[in-house]
Amino acid sequence: MTELTIALTKGRILKETLPLLAAADLYPLEDIEKSRKLTFDSNQPGVKFIVLRGVDVTTYVQFGAADIGVSGKDMLLEHGAEGIYEPLDLGIARCRLMTAGIKGKETKSGRIKVATKFVNVAKQYYAEKARQVDIIKLYGAMELAPIIGLADEIVDIVDTGNTLKANGLEPREHIADISSRLIVNKASMKMKHEKIGTIIEGIRKAVS
Repeated sequence: MTELTIALTKGRILKETLPLLAAADLYPLEDIEKSRKLTFDSNQPGVKFIVLRGVDVTTYVQFGAADIGVSGKDMLLEHGAEGIYEPLDLGIARCRLMTAGIKGKETKSGRIKVATKFVNVAKQYYAEKARQVDIIKLYGAMELAPIIGLADEIVDIVDTGNTLKANGLEPREHIADISSRLIVNKASMKMKHEKIGTIIEGIRKAVS
């Protein structure tokens, strides 16, 4: 029997992924959202789920520890997608990757400081704009950086924009539209093509 591991992203993406999987007749045998476990059996023999932080899903799929995964496009842009197929845009957890700064304050000319956890995306974006930047890596509380003078701008995910507004910031330049994607390890696709193909088609019907 072909063993398959599917890596799911914790939080909002997980909540929006589970109904799509269920529509494709694939679901965990216990409540993932209420459990502290990290691995779960599914209703389909030989198929199990693992639940990870978003930043780790691409790594698990890339190195074949998981055959299939659900990852935000922001993570694929940041960490690269070598060794990965991206067969489906699931159309869930939609948001935008943007620059932001203090409301009403013009970005200064010349070299600027940019705080972000999306270091690679930011480097590429500002390089394409021929802007000189110093990138400061932060893992959270991004909005604080311009307020206390750590950075001139931030690069971050913007959903409603309410968090920016509440902290006196405004979204500026649009970098990319983000949604969650179904990703597949390239070697797994060759070795387990029939099983994976069936799952992809089931989810494709649920999405369309």
